[in-house]
This record gives sequence, structure tokens and C-alpha cells, in this order.
Amino acid sequence: MDPRTSAQDVHRCDHCETAIVHSYCDFCHVNLCKPCVVDHISDGYDKHKIVPFQERRSTLIYPNCGKHPQKNCELQCRECSSFVCSSCMASDQHKGHSFVEVTEVYKTKKDIIEKDTKEYEKLISPKYEQIVLDLENQLANLDGGYEKLTTTMSKQGEQWHKEIDIVINKMKTEISEIKDKHRDILQKHLDEIKQIQSLIKQTLLAIKEIKNSTELAPTIKYSSKIRDFSKLPPKVKVSLPTFIPKPIEREKLYSLFGQITPLSTATKENVLSPNQPNASVRELLDEPELVATIQTGHKDLRCVTYINDDKIWTSGWNNEIKCFNAYGSLQQTIVTKSGEMPYDIAVDVDRDLLYSVRTVGTVSKLKNGQTEELIRLQGWRPGNLCVTSTGDLLTTMFSDDYTQSKVVRYSGSTEKQTIQFDDEGKPLYSGKSYTKFITENRNHDICVAECGAGAVVVVNLDGKLRWRYTGHPSDAKIKPFKPRGITTDSQSRILTADGDNHCIHILDQNGQFLCDIDNCDLEYPYGLCVDNNDNLFVCEYHKGYVKKIKYVN
Repeated sequence: MDPRTSAQDVHRCDHCETAIVHSYCDFCHVNLCKPCVVDHISDGYDKHKIVPFQERRSTLIYPNCGKHPQKNCELQCRECSSFVCSSCMASDQHKGHSFVEVTEVYKTKKDIIEKDTKEYEKLISPKYEQIVLDLENQLANLDGGYEKLTTTMSKQGEQWHKEIDIVINKMKTEISEIKDKHRDILQKHLDEIKQIQSLIKQTLLAIKEIKNSTELAPTIKYSSKIRDFSKLPPKVKVSLPTFIPKPIEREKLYSLFGQITPLSTATKENVLSPNQPNASVRELLDEPELVATIQTGHKDLRCVTYINDDKIWTSGWNNEIKCFNAYGSLQQTIVTKSGEMPYDIAVDVDRDLLYSVRTVGTVSKLKNGQTEELIRLQGWRPGNLCVTSTGDLLTTMFSDDYTQSKVVRYSGSTEKQTIQFDDEGKPLYSGKSYTKFITENRNHDICVAECGAGAVVVVNLDGKLRWRYTGHPSDAKIKPFKPRGITTDSQSRILTADGDNHCIHILDQNGQFLCDIDNCDLEYPYGLCVDNNDNLFVCEYHKGYVKKIKYVN
């Protein structure tokens, strides 16, 4: 063991590695003896901070200002959440903003960290250790319990097979008896026909003798039997019996065979992490509230998607994609690699940006500042995007000739599923419009807002049609329902933008209309998304605004 790091040894100087430590550089984080202090600061670097070893890590190190390298940032902008120096405060970027000293924020955060540390060590970690132990014991006993279950089920299956064999043998006996009756009927009719056949042969021999004879009497006495024999006997056709199998009703079969009780789970404690969405019951507000308005500068604002920490990506009818924080401050702007307009945007599980470009038929990812092409289509064009809870990518597509539409699921760049037709072979989605926003609900339903068809089309995870919603009649809605943006919240409610009627429809997961959001001065709402607290972000198409709306308690 290295004596310098041994718990039994005193602290040593990091420079000479022999002398006992006396001081500490709070900037470089190194232990120093008295002689080595002079050597350490001899490089002329003005950032060194030498303190007694007992006071190590007590000096606050302010962040350097990125715009004014000679100054430290001693303040934080409340609106932008960015560190600023005294020169930054006077800049146009922070005009009208308020500031707080970083030492205040630092002390507050330190108190929180200290409190969290104690809670982790004394409460949370021990409980997780107990949970792990309990789960490991359950896993160890899992195979034995399920083996008993399957053994019981197999015995029931053997008994069923015996009963089925008895039924089959009984039916086979019945069929054998029917076959004997069938044979008797046909044989009797055959015997009768053969008897008539014999009479015809005898008659034919007799008339041939008369024909060849010159005697008068037999010829004169001849009486024709053609009429008798021309009357053919009736045909006898005996049809084979048929076996009509009854359809196997699986649900009924399950109930007759036995019953498997569902898994029963019980939790003693459930603690939400700070970043986990609130899954408690959240009721709709009687009157939704406008929380914030963000001016994006986009021409014809179409799409918005939530990242995290109240940051959003937005895109419109140009080749720029912009990131804003909750205060409306622009954080980042990117331009699509092709230079073409992004048709839709989404954020994957790693919080990387995805965007589709309809004109070139691609879906791309922006990761660490680099753009990579995920999907390139031939004969089809990508439309709108959705990242599922499992990390898959759903995209709407339409054919080059605008006659067909479908939804395709990808894992990375690999196609996993295509959803295009219902059980009768009819198209689920219209081909005449390529505006089809898409989202996944909490129950894994796939929800598509079809502007051209005037409907919300919802299928289950297997692509089977569940329901269609074509709008809710209202005196206030004077124009046809043409949904555009669509999203879902933590309660599996579906929200879709009715742009022409300047409102948002809210539905339950079964397609029942709940209410409208028709206040907040909405004007031509388009793209939608919700954050982890069920706050709704709405694109106003013509104004270029994103409105943040609180609609649940």
C-alpha cells in the first residue's frame, strides 16, 4: 500500500511527496509543505489561492466570463439563468433583467446538498438496500414457484386430452354407423337397377330372334316395352355427412380450463425522483391559464417539442431550428444539413434532436453538434415524428404520388413495424394529405391527427384500429374540424389543435370529448407538446408565438 495514501499515515506534500502538509492551494487542489509553497506559486499564475491545510476547499472560485475573460461572474441572471459579470449587466442582452449574487445561490444549493446527503445516507440508501435484498430473495424463489404452477396446469391439460379423446372416439363410432346405413341404401338401389338391366337383356335377345325369324305369329304377337324401359328409375344420391366444428372461443376455453390470477404487487413506499413526471391524478382546470408567451421569430411556426428543464425546440417554414428556455431566451439555433425546411422535430431518449426533411426524404439526428442521417426513403416521404416510451421512432409517411399514407416504427435505422390497413384491408389513413401529426399515449396507443381527413385516428400497439374522432359539435365551432398538432399528458388524455376554430380539443384515452381550451387568446394553434408537469406548449402558426398554458391542477 502507498504510505502517502494510507489511512494510518499523515497527509504528505503532493510536490515533494515526503514532507508533512502545511498548506493547500484552493485553486489547484494540491497539498503543499512550507518550502513547496514558494515553488508552487513561482509560475506567476495569478489564480493560486494558498490557505492553511485545515481551511482547504474553503475559497469560492467564481466562473470566468466567456465574453469578458479578465472578469469573474459574480451574478446570475434570473431571466436567462446564465452567469454574468459586471460588464454583462450593462449589455443589451440583459437589458431590463434582474440579477442575484452567485454566492446566495451557492449557499442555498450547498444547504440543499447537505440536506440531501444526510437523507441519502440515513434514509434512502438503507431503504434501497433492503428493497434489493427482498427482490433478490424473490428472484431466488421465482423458478420454484412457477414450476409448481406449470405442473398443475400440465395435469389439467392431460385430463382435458383424455376427455377430448373420449369425445372423438364416440363421434368416430357414430360416423361408422352412418357409413353402414349409407352403404345399405346404395346397395339396395344398385340391386334394383341390375334386376331391370337383366330384363332389358332378355327382352333384347327375344326381339333379335323375332327380327331374324320369318314366322308370322311371333312378329304379329310382338308388343313393344320401350315405353316401360324408357322410364328411368329415379337417381338416388346420398350425401356424406359433414362434421361442423364449432369455433374455438378462446376466452370461453380459458374460463373452462381454469383461471390464472393476475400478478399482485404491493409497494410500501414510492418516492418520485426530481425529474420524474408527476403521475398523480391531475384534474382539468375550469379555466386554463396563460403562463408565458415566447416570441420565436419563426415564419409560420409549426412545431414545438419539449427537451427538459423548461427548454424547447421549435421550427417553422424555414431551415432553422431554435432552442428557447422557459423565459423566452434563445439558447441555440441550428440549420438543417440539407438547407431544407424541417417538416417535424422530436427529441429522443438521450435528449438528442431528431428532424425530418420531406423534400429529400430523410430523418436526421443532431448529436454533440454533429448531424447524422438515420433514415433515407425511396418512393416515400417522411412526415411527422414521435419518440415512444421504449425509445422507438414513429414516423408518418406518404407516397411520392400522394395516394398512400402509413405509420412506420423504427429502432434506430431498422424498420420494425408498418401500420397502413385495417382488418378489412382498407387504408387507415387518407392519402390526400401529408399533414399527419403523431404521438404515443401512455397506454401505447398510436394517435394520428389527420388534417385532410378531419379526424384523429387511434390504433393500439399492434396497429389495430381502436377509434376515430371527427370533432365535437358546438355553436362556437363554425368551421370543419381539421386537427393538426397532437400530444398526450400524464393522465392519458389526448390534446389536439383545431386551428381553424382557434381551440384545443381534449379527449380521454377512449376518444370521448372532455372539453376545449378556447381562451388564452389562441390564434390558429398548430404544433403541441406537454412538459413533465403537464404544462401545454402551443404554436401559434401565423404569429410565431409559443404559448405555455396551465390546464390541470
